[in-house]
Amino acid sequence: MYGFEALTFNIHGGYLEAIVRGHRAGLLTAADYNNLCQCETLDDIKMHLSATEYGPYLQNEPSPLHTTTIVEKCTLKLVDEYKHMLCQATEPLSTFLEYITYGHMIDNVVLIVTGTLHERDVQELLEKCHPLGMFDSIATLAVAQNMRELYRLVLVDTPLAPYFSECITSEDLDDMNIEIMRNTLYKAYLEDFYKFCQKLGGATSEIMSDLLAFEADRRAVNITINSIGTELTRDDRRKLYSSFGLLYPYGHEELAVCEDIDQVRSVMEKYPPYQSIFSKLSYGESQMLDKAFYEEEVKRHCLAFEQQFHYGVFFAYMRLREQEIRNLMWISECVAQNQKSRVHDSVVFIF
Repeated sequence: MYGFEALTFNIHGGYLEAIVRGHRAGLLTAADYNNLCQCETLDDIKMHLSATEYGPYLQNEPSPLHTTTIVEKCTLKLVDEYKHMLCQATEPLSTFLEYITYGHMIDNVVLIVTGTLHERDVQELLEKCHPLGMFDSIATLAVAQNMRELYRLVLVDTPLAPYFSECITSEDLDDMNIEIMRNTLYKAYLEDFYKFCQKLGGATSEIMSDLLAFEADRRAVNITINSIGTELTRDDRRKLYSSFGLLYPYGHEELAVCEDIDQVRSVMEKYPPYQSIFSKLSYGESQMLDKAFYEEEVKRHCLAFEQQFHYGVFFAYMRLREQEIRNLMWISECVAQNQKSRVHDSVVFIF
Protein backbone atom coordinates (compact mmCIF):
# COMPACT_ATOMS: atom_id res chain seq x y z
CA MET A 1 0.00 0.00 0.00
CA TYR A 2 3.03 2.33 -0.09
CA GLY A 3 2.03 5.69 -1.54
CA PHE A 4 -1.71 5.21 -0.99
CA GLU A 5 -1.79 6.24 2.70
CA ALA A 6 -3.13 9.67 1.74
CA LEU A 7 -6.44 8.08 0.67
CA THR A 8 -7.42 6.63 4.04
CA PHE A 9 -4.95 7.79 6.72
CA ASN A 10 -6.91 10.89 7.77
CA ILE A 11 -10.08 8.91 8.54
CA HIS A 12 -8.61 7.68 11.83
CA GLY A 13 -5.14 9.23 12.09
CA GLY A 14 -5.56 12.77 10.73
CA TYR A 15 -6.68 14.43 13.98
CA LEU A 16 -3.91 12.86 16.07
CA GLU A 17 -1.23 13.60 13.49
CA ALA A 18 -2.30 17.26 13.60
CA ILE A 19 -2.18 17.17 17.42
CA VAL A 20 1.32 15.66 17.51
CA ARG A 21 2.63 18.16 14.94
CA GLY A 22 1.17 20.93 17.11
CA HIS A 23 2.97 19.52 20.16
CA ARG A 24 6.19 19.35 18.15
CA ALA A 25 5.91 23.09 17.43
CA GLY A 26 6.05 23.64 21.22
CA LEU A 27 9.50 22.07 21.65
CA LEU A 28 12.18 24.43 22.99
CA THR A 29 14.32 26.19 20.37
CA ALA A 30 18.03 27.03 20.36
CA ALA A 31 17.14 30.57 21.57
CA ASP A 32 15.29 29.04 24.57
CA TYR A 33 18.30 26.87 25.42
CA ASN A 34 20.67 29.85 25.18
CA ASN A 35 18.47 31.77 27.62
CA LEU A 36 18.22 28.77 29.97
CA CYS A 37 22.01 28.38 29.95
CA GLN A 38 22.33 32.00 31.18
CA CYS A 39 20.12 31.36 34.24
CA GLU A 40 21.71 31.82 37.67
CA THR A 41 19.17 29.93 39.82
CA LEU A 42 16.47 27.28 39.41
CA ASP A 43 13.86 30.02 39.93
CA ASP A 44 15.27 31.80 36.86
CA ILE A 45 14.79 28.54 34.92
CA LYS A 46 11.21 28.31 36.17
CA MET A 47 10.58 31.92 35.15
CA HIS A 48 11.88 31.29 31.63
CA LEU A 49 9.89 28.04 31.28
CA SER A 50 6.71 29.87 32.36
CA ALA A 51 6.61 31.42 28.87
CA THR A 52 6.71 27.95 27.25
CA GLU A 53 4.27 25.02 27.26
CA TYR A 54 5.73 23.93 30.62
CA GLY A 55 4.37 27.10 32.28
CA PRO A 56 1.06 25.70 33.66
CA TYR A 57 2.88 22.68 35.14
CA LEU A 58 5.43 24.75 37.06
CA GLN A 59 3.42 27.85 38.03
CA ASN A 60 2.22 26.60 41.43
CA GLU A 61 5.57 25.22 42.58
CA PRO A 62 6.91 27.11 45.64
CA SER A 63 10.53 28.21 46.09
CA PRO A 64 13.10 26.84 46.66
CA LEU A 65 12.81 24.57 43.65
CA HIS A 66 14.67 21.28 43.21
CA THR A 67 15.92 19.74 39.96
CA THR A 68 13.74 16.67 40.57
CA THR A 69 10.62 18.90 40.74
CA ILE A 70 11.39 20.50 37.35
CA VAL A 71 12.03 17.10 35.72
CA GLU A 72 8.93 15.58 37.36
CA LYS A 73 6.63 18.36 36.12
CA CYS A 74 8.09 18.33 32.60
CA THR A 75 7.63 14.54 32.47
CA LEU A 76 4.04 14.97 33.69
CA LYS A 77 3.35 17.16 30.66
CA LEU A 78 4.68 14.42 28.33
CA VAL A 79 2.55 11.79 30.12
CA ASP A 80 -0.61 13.94 29.83
CA GLU A 81 -0.03 14.42 26.09
CA TYR A 82 0.63 10.71 25.61
CA LYS A 83 -2.53 9.69 27.51
CA HIS A 84 -4.63 12.13 25.50
CA MET A 85 -3.32 10.67 22.23
CA LEU A 86 -3.80 7.09 23.45
CA CYS A 87 -7.44 7.82 24.43
CA GLN A 88 -8.19 9.19 20.95
CA ALA A 89 -6.33 6.48 19.02
CA THR A 90 -7.91 3.52 17.20
CA GLU A 91 -6.21 0.34 16.04
CA PRO A 92 -3.46 -0.06 14.86
CA LEU A 93 -2.27 3.33 16.19
CA SER A 94 -3.26 2.51 19.79
CA THR A 95 -1.07 -0.63 19.72
CA PHE A 96 1.75 1.40 18.16
CA LEU A 97 1.52 3.98 20.97
CA GLU A 98 1.55 1.21 23.59
CA TYR A 99 4.73 -0.23 22.04
CA ILE A 100 6.46 3.12 22.67
CA THR A 101 6.07 2.66 26.46
CA TYR A 102 7.45 -0.90 26.66
CA GLY A 103 11.04 0.42 26.84
CA HIS A 104 10.13 2.40 29.97
CA MET A 105 8.47 -0.72 31.44
CA ILE A 106 11.71 -2.67 30.99
CA ASP A 107 13.70 0.15 32.65
CA ASN A 108 11.25 0.25 35.57
CA VAL A 109 11.44 -3.52 36.10
CA VAL A 110 15.24 -3.38 36.11
CA LEU A 111 15.26 -0.34 38.45
CA ILE A 112 13.03 -2.06 41.03
CA VAL A 113 14.82 -5.42 40.85
CA THR A 114 18.26 -3.76 41.17
CA GLY A 115 17.05 -1.50 44.00
CA THR A 116 15.59 -4.47 45.91
CA LEU A 117 18.86 -6.36 45.46
CA HIS A 118 20.65 -3.45 47.18
CA GLU A 119 17.96 -3.34 49.91
CA ARG A 120 16.44 0.00 48.92
CA ASP A 121 12.95 0.98 50.03
CA VAL A 122 10.33 -0.10 47.44
CA GLN A 123 8.29 3.09 47.85
CA GLU A 124 11.36 5.19 47.16
CA LEU A 125 12.09 3.11 44.04
CA LEU A 126 8.50 3.47 42.78
CA GLU A 127 8.85 7.26 42.95
CA LYS A 128 11.90 7.01 40.67
CA CYS A 129 10.09 4.89 38.06
CA HIS A 130 9.11 6.51 34.77
CA PRO A 131 5.32 7.12 34.80
CA LEU A 132 4.94 5.86 31.22
CA GLY A 133 6.28 2.45 32.23
CA MET A 134 4.03 1.77 35.22
CA PHE A 135 1.76 -1.29 35.45
CA ASP A 136 -0.54 -2.63 38.17
CA SER A 137 1.65 -5.26 39.80
CA ILE A 138 4.96 -3.36 39.63
CA ALA A 139 5.32 -3.03 43.43
CA THR A 140 5.32 -6.82 43.90
CA LEU A 141 8.52 -7.16 41.81
CA ALA A 142 10.42 -6.79 45.08
CA VAL A 143 9.52 -10.34 46.23
CA ALA A 144 11.22 -12.17 43.34
CA GLN A 145 14.50 -13.98 44.05
CA ASN A 146 15.26 -15.21 40.52
CA MET A 147 14.11 -14.75 36.92
CA ARG A 148 11.60 -17.61 37.08
CA GLU A 149 9.80 -16.12 40.09
CA LEU A 150 9.95 -12.66 38.52
CA TYR A 151 8.08 -14.02 35.50
CA ARG A 152 5.64 -16.33 37.31
CA LEU A 153 4.59 -13.93 40.08
CA VAL A 154 4.51 -10.61 38.26
CA LEU A 155 5.37 -10.28 34.61
CA VAL A 156 3.18 -13.02 33.17
CA ASP A 157 0.23 -10.59 33.12
CA THR A 158 2.11 -7.64 31.58
CA PRO A 159 2.89 -6.83 27.91
CA LEU A 160 6.52 -7.82 28.62
CA ALA A 161 5.61 -11.49 29.14
CA PRO A 162 6.46 -12.66 25.58
CA TYR A 163 9.92 -11.06 25.81
CA PHE A 164 10.82 -13.04 28.92
CA SER A 165 10.98 -16.43 27.20
CA GLU A 166 14.72 -15.99 26.54
CA CYS A 167 15.68 -14.91 30.06
CA ILE A 168 13.85 -17.35 32.31
CA THR A 169 16.58 -19.06 34.33
CA SER A 170 16.72 -20.25 37.91
CA GLU A 171 19.89 -18.27 38.59
CA ASP A 172 19.73 -15.84 41.47
CA LEU A 173 19.51 -12.20 40.51
CA ASP A 174 22.78 -10.27 40.69
CA ASP A 175 23.99 -7.09 38.96
CA MET A 176 25.44 -8.96 35.96
CA ASN A 177 22.35 -11.13 35.45
CA ILE A 178 20.06 -8.10 35.73
CA GLU A 179 22.05 -6.19 33.09
CA ILE A 180 21.91 -9.23 30.77
CA MET A 181 18.16 -9.46 31.46
CA ARG A 182 17.69 -5.77 30.54
CA ASN A 183 19.52 -6.18 27.22
CA THR A 184 17.78 -9.48 26.37
CA LEU A 185 14.38 -7.88 27.03
CA TYR A 186 15.30 -4.82 24.96
CA LYS A 187 16.46 -7.04 22.11
CA ALA A 188 13.15 -8.97 22.11
CA TYR A 189 11.17 -5.71 22.41
CA LEU A 190 12.95 -3.97 19.52
CA GLU A 191 12.62 -7.03 17.27
CA ASP A 192 8.89 -7.30 18.09
CA PHE A 193 8.31 -3.56 17.49
CA TYR A 194 10.27 -3.81 14.21
CA LYS A 195 8.09 -6.73 13.00
CA PHE A 196 4.93 -4.84 13.99
CA CYS A 197 6.02 -1.78 11.96
CA GLN A 198 6.91 -3.99 8.97
CA LYS A 199 3.40 -5.43 9.14
CA LEU A 200 1.87 -1.93 9.04
CA GLY A 201 3.67 -1.29 5.75
CA GLY A 202 3.86 1.96 3.78
CA ALA A 203 5.63 5.09 5.02
CA THR A 204 5.30 3.95 8.67
CA SER A 205 7.31 0.82 7.89
CA GLU A 206 9.97 2.74 5.96
CA ILE A 207 10.52 5.49 8.54
CA MET A 208 10.20 3.32 11.67
CA SER A 209 12.57 0.70 10.21
CA ASP A 210 15.23 3.39 9.91
CA LEU A 211 14.62 4.76 13.45
CA LEU A 212 14.51 1.32 15.10
CA ALA A 213 17.57 0.12 13.13
CA PHE A 214 19.51 3.11 14.49
CA GLU A 215 18.32 2.26 18.03
CA ALA A 216 19.39 -1.40 17.59
CA ASP A 217 22.82 -0.40 16.25
CA ARG A 218 23.38 2.08 19.08
CA ARG A 219 22.52 -0.60 21.65
CA ALA A 220 24.94 -3.02 19.94
CA VAL A 221 27.77 -0.47 20.26
CA ASN A 222 26.90 0.30 23.90
CA ILE A 223 26.71 -3.40 24.81
CA THR A 224 30.12 -3.96 23.21
CA ILE A 225 31.79 -1.03 24.99
CA ASN A 226 30.20 -1.83 28.37
CA SER A 227 31.14 -5.52 28.18
CA ILE A 228 34.83 -4.91 27.42
CA GLY A 229 36.80 -6.18 30.40
CA THR A 230 33.90 -8.15 31.92
CA GLU A 231 33.41 -11.94 32.05
CA LEU A 232 30.77 -11.78 29.29
CA THR A 233 31.90 -14.16 26.52
CA ARG A 234 31.82 -13.31 22.82
CA ASP A 235 28.90 -15.67 22.23
CA ASP A 236 26.92 -14.13 25.10
CA ARG A 237 27.64 -10.69 23.71
CA ARG A 238 26.48 -11.74 20.23
CA LYS A 239 23.20 -13.06 21.67
CA LEU A 240 22.36 -9.58 23.01
CA TYR A 241 22.50 -7.91 19.58
CA SER A 242 19.20 -7.38 17.74
CA SER A 243 18.69 -9.34 14.52
CA PHE A 244 18.17 -6.28 12.30
CA GLY A 245 19.81 -2.92 11.64
CA LEU A 246 22.62 -1.64 9.46
CA LEU A 247 25.23 -3.64 11.41
CA TYR A 248 23.35 -6.93 11.09
CA PRO A 249 24.85 -9.51 10.51
CA TYR A 250 28.48 -8.75 9.56
CA GLY A 251 28.97 -5.76 11.86
CA HIS A 252 27.73 -7.84 14.80
CA GLU A 253 30.29 -10.55 14.06
CA GLU A 254 33.07 -7.95 14.14
CA LEU A 255 31.74 -6.14 17.23
CA ALA A 256 31.52 -9.44 19.15
CA VAL A 257 35.33 -9.85 19.02
CA CYS A 258 36.28 -6.22 19.82
CA GLU A 259 38.60 -5.83 22.83
CA ASP A 260 38.78 -2.02 23.14
CA ILE A 261 37.08 1.21 22.04
CA ASP A 262 39.44 1.76 19.09
CA GLN A 263 38.54 -1.62 17.61
CA VAL A 264 34.84 -0.70 17.96
CA ARG A 265 35.60 2.56 16.18
CA SER A 266 37.35 0.83 13.25
CA VAL A 267 34.32 -1.48 12.81
CA MET A 268 31.84 1.43 12.90
CA GLU A 269 33.82 3.58 10.47
CA LYS A 270 33.10 1.04 7.71
CA TYR A 271 29.45 2.18 7.82
CA PRO A 272 29.04 5.70 6.32
CA PRO A 273 26.10 6.83 8.55
CA TYR A 274 28.15 6.04 11.68
CA GLN A 275 31.47 7.29 10.31
CA SER A 276 30.39 10.90 10.95
CA ILE A 277 29.51 10.05 14.60
CA PHE A 278 32.89 8.48 15.37
CA SER A 279 34.80 11.19 13.48
CA LYS A 280 33.72 13.62 16.24
CA LEU A 281 35.57 11.57 18.88
CA SER A 282 39.30 11.43 19.47
CA TYR A 283 40.92 7.97 19.70
CA GLY A 284 40.38 6.06 22.94
CA GLU A 285 37.55 8.38 24.00
CA SER A 286 34.06 7.07 24.71
CA GLN A 287 32.65 9.73 27.09
CA MET A 288 31.27 11.92 24.29
CA LEU A 289 29.88 8.95 22.34
CA ASP A 290 26.47 9.14 24.04
CA LYS A 291 26.08 12.79 23.09
CA ALA A 292 27.14 12.11 19.48
CA PHE A 293 24.54 9.32 19.25
CA TYR A 294 21.85 11.54 20.80
CA GLU A 295 22.61 14.28 18.25
CA GLU A 296 22.27 11.83 15.37
CA GLU A 297 19.06 10.41 16.87
CA VAL A 298 17.53 13.91 17.20
CA LYS A 299 18.42 14.65 13.57
CA ARG A 300 16.67 11.46 12.40
CA HIS A 301 13.59 12.11 14.53
CA CYS A 302 13.27 15.66 13.17
CA LEU A 303 13.43 14.24 9.62
CA ALA A 304 10.48 11.93 10.43
CA PHE A 305 8.24 15.03 10.47
CA GLU A 306 9.15 15.84 6.84
CA GLN A 307 6.79 13.14 5.57
CA GLN A 308 3.04 12.87 6.17
CA PHE A 309 0.55 10.03 6.69
CA HIS A 310 2.61 7.76 8.91
CA TYR A 311 2.88 6.81 12.61
CA GLY A 312 6.61 7.51 12.89
CA VAL A 313 5.84 11.11 13.99
CA PHE A 314 4.37 9.82 17.28
CA PHE A 315 7.51 7.83 18.09
CA ALA A 316 9.74 10.72 16.99
CA TYR A 317 7.83 13.27 19.06
CA MET A 318 7.99 11.17 22.24
CA ARG A 319 11.75 10.70 21.81
CA LEU A 320 12.36 14.40 21.08
CA ARG A 321 10.37 15.42 24.17
CA GLU A 322 12.35 12.91 26.29
CA GLN A 323 15.58 14.41 24.95
CA GLU A 324 14.30 17.87 25.87
CA ILE A 325 13.62 16.69 29.44
CA ARG A 326 17.18 15.27 29.62
CA ASN A 327 18.48 18.67 28.46
CA LEU A 328 16.46 20.49 31.12
CA MET A 329 17.67 18.08 33.79
CA TRP A 330 21.32 18.65 32.82
CA ILE A 331 20.94 22.46 32.73
CA SER A 332 19.10 22.46 36.09
CA GLU A 333 21.76 20.24 37.71
CA CYS A 334 24.57 22.47 36.41
CA VAL A 335 22.84 25.59 37.73
CA ALA A 336 22.00 23.96 41.11
CA GLN A 337 25.58 22.73 41.59
CA ASN A 338 27.17 25.95 40.33
CA GLN A 339 28.88 24.19 37.41
CA LYS A 340 27.81 26.59 34.67
CA SER A 341 31.05 26.07 32.73
CA ARG A 342 29.87 22.52 31.93
CA VAL A 343 26.32 23.45 30.97
CA HIS A 344 26.88 22.95 27.21
CA ASP A 345 28.60 19.54 27.62
CA SER A 346 25.46 17.43 27.40
CA VAL A 347 22.80 19.70 25.89
CA VAL A 348 21.59 18.38 22.53
CA PHE A 349 19.87 21.13 20.52
CA ILE A 350 16.69 19.88 18.85
CA PHE A 351 16.19 22.68 16.32
